[in-house]
This record gives sequence, structure tokens and C-alpha cells, in this order.
Amino acid sequence: MTVLRSVLATAVAVASLAASPASAQFFMKSHDFSGEPVRGDEPGIGLDLPDATEAELTAGLVWNLRAALNIAALQCQFEPTLLTVPQYNAMMIDHAAELKTTYTTLTKYFARKNKAPRAAQNALDQFGTRIYGGFSTSAAQFNFCQVASNIGRDAIFMPRGSLHLLAKQRMRELRNSLVPWGEQRFPRGIGFDRTILLPRMDARCWKKNEWNTKACGPTVQWVAS
Repeated sequence: MTVLRSVLATAVAVASLAASPASAQFFMKSHDFSGEPVRGDEPGIGLDLPDATEAELTAGLVWNLRAALNIAALQCQFEPTLLTVPQYNAMMIDHAAELKTTYTTLTKYFARKNKAPRAAQNALDQFGTRIYGGFSTSAAQFNFCQVASNIGRDAIFMPRGSLHLLAKQRMRELRNSLVPWGEQRFPRGIGFDRTILLPRMDARCWKKNEWNTKACGPTVQWVAS
């Protein structure tokens, strides 16, 4: 391990210890988003790469992983303890060689599929843009940010040249995290697919903004939405 890598790993590890556990950032218990390892050509995993070789499919997965962690660095700064920014920066430095090879592989793929150089470059640019758009989320932002933080932490401890292994193991989990889920330990709390309790809104039960105890009892009554 080089001095630079040791410093990066130590810095992020220390910051991780100072932060609260990722599983408790937003929920007492988060939904389990884990999934099976992927090859790269499964439905819903990434953009189609017709006639791609195994190496090109792997490059597509790595570029998806890079894009997802980049999106997390941009969208998850509202919760600094997730460390998505330093994790992404450390990954870009530590795995620079593999990412460069990945980009070269994708460039050659689109050059093979498009004879005109300009068309090939446009196809590559569109590929990158669509990948970024595919990880943008608002309804599932908490889920995505937690999962991306967890994967980003693992990325900086992967041996150099093995980022593709992490992409294959965790891409299904990243994609699953884009589906909205709420609290799992207390499922009757506010969630995306759970019952929400609201105060009784009968007109006779309220005097302006105050509960009418004479008409409806001493305490506010709650009903399921």
C-alpha cells in the first residue's frame, strides 16, 4: 500500500468512526436492498450495450458505479456524516488507473459500433448522460444516499484493479435503493407504503386551531389515512 493510499484510507476511516452508523442516519431500521451479483446485461441494471463483450459489459458496470457515487457526492451533502464527498474523491484517486482503462474500453466499444468518429463520441457522451439521469432520485433519496455511502466506503478499501468486482457485487443493491421505502422497525410510522395516522378533522371537534374537548372528548383523536 502506498503512502498516499494509506493516508486516504486512514482519513476516511477516522471520519467514518466519528460519524453515526449509516443504518441509523434516517431510519431505526432501513429496508434490505441487497441483491444478487450481476454480469452487466441484466434488465434494469444499466443501459443496453448491444453485442458487448464481457470486458465491455464490465466496463459499463464500473462506469455505472462511478456515476452513482458521483451523484451521491452531489445529492447527499445534506447529511455530511454519510461522507459521500470524501469517499468519491478518494475512490477517484485510488482507482484512477482502472477508471482510465474502463473509459478506454467504452470508447473503443462505441467506436466499434459507430464508424464515424463524431457519432462514436456522441454515443459515448449520451451513454454517460443517461447513466447519470438513471441514478437521480428524490422520493428514494434517503435510501440511495445510505446505500451509496456504504458502497463508497467499501470502494476505497478495494485493492486496486478490483473495482469491477465491487460493481458486479453491489450494482443490484444500488438499483434497488432507487425504490422508495420507509421505516422498517416501526412499519406503522410514516412510510411510502404504510398507514399514516392523522388527527380527526370533524368541524365540531375544533374551535379555530384548538381541539374542542366538550364536543369530542379530552384528547385529540387519531384516524388512519
